[in-house]
Amino acid sequence: MDKLTTVDGRAYPFGMKNVDTDIVIPAHWLKTISRAGLGKGAFEVLRKEPGNVFDDPDYAGSPILIAGDNFGCGSSREHAAWALGDLGIKVVIAPSFSDIFSGNAFKNGILTVVLPQEAIDRLMEVAKTDPIHVDLEQQSVTTQYQDRFSFEIDPFRKHCLLGGLDEIGLTLDEADVIDAFEAKDAALRPWLVPAVA
Repeated sequence: MDKLTTVDGRAYPFGMKNVDTDIVIPAHWLKTISRAGLGKGAFEVLRKEPGNVFDDPDYAGSPILIAGDNFGCGSSREHAAWALGDLGIKVVIAPSFSDIFSGNAFKNGILTVVLPQEAIDRLMEVAKTDPIHVDLEQQSVTTQYQDRFSFEIDPFRKHCLLGGLDEIGLTLDEADVIDAFEAKDAALRPWLVPAVA
């Protein structure tokens, strides 16, 4: 997982409320176990509409998505986070998220930022013309117009995102402790250590 410290850039001014995971990535994309290419299916139904924000060249490659209340509701498909990641989104800002989606996003290196609706409304306006800056260390979302919105985040999630640590990374971070335990255990109970041919 890549480290996430700051994210700068344009943001998709999406704003739709109650977006379920079937809207994020339709069910027929769930046949794959690969994350690659899922960005093409992200918001597929909405992208069929002319003038949709996801195919607007002004927002191409935007690393931030500004959404409405209850983003990621519906089924627990992890493919939704995979699709957003493959689309290049590193941060989703909304008034609230489904708990399962928020967990899946975190496990895939995507920061979910909860801000009040007034902040969302302001960021939606700024996103139409200017970039937005998200600073995980400072736990803030800022604009060049002196807007500053602070957000809360679980300290463990913050630590993992800043360090680029998924479950495997967390385990590897403890490699010295694990090695020391295994050596001590092998000395105490040698009959459990498999013979090397």
